[in-house]
Amino acid sequence: MSEFAEPRIRRLVADYLGVSADELTPEVSLTDDLAADSLDLVELALALEGEFGIEVPERTIDEVRTYGDLVETTAALARGQQARDISRASAPAMVWSCVVPAGADTSSGLRRADNLTPYAAQEIADDALRAGRGARLEVTVPVATTDAGLAWVLDLFAWLDRRGVHVTVHRDHQSTGGQRPHAAA
Repeated sequence: MSEFAEPRIRRLVADYLGVSADELTPEVSLTDDLAADSLDLVELALALEGEFGIEVPERTIDEVRTYGDLVETTAALARGQQARDISRASAPAMVWSCVVPAGADTSSGLRRADNLTPYAAQEIADDALRAGRGARLEVTVPVATTDAGLAWVLDLFAWLDRRGVHVTVHRDHQSTGGQRPHAAA
């Protein structure tokens, strides 16, 4: 990936820092050798975000010292974004959720069947948070959901774990004919 991205990165760095592309060797220091200040690095990060469709966290750009670091970091962020895009494309359109308060059995949980839109995901998360610490969120996806799609759904709700809600995501192993499952398999 970096060998394909490097010429684009080289052009951006040369343009933004006003240096010759020939000066950009892997070991050249952006701040010491090329006199880039923190504002230059922020502008460069914004340009890279626009060029590659990535998000460059501020702490990441603070850790970049050399041109080689910048190329490797940009390539890694682009690979990560590409993997997230592939996973998102694998995500199921429909999910069934059950929010079970702490100490209750699954039969008493709040159930939903939703198209998995950002709004529906937020509604499901809000239901889980309202159930309180120790609650369980059980999400069932269609049996044909890929492993990447399953992982994407789990990542979507993983933050609830830090709020005291245990999250499980699994495939529906029973034939439901488009109806929501009564019990998670």
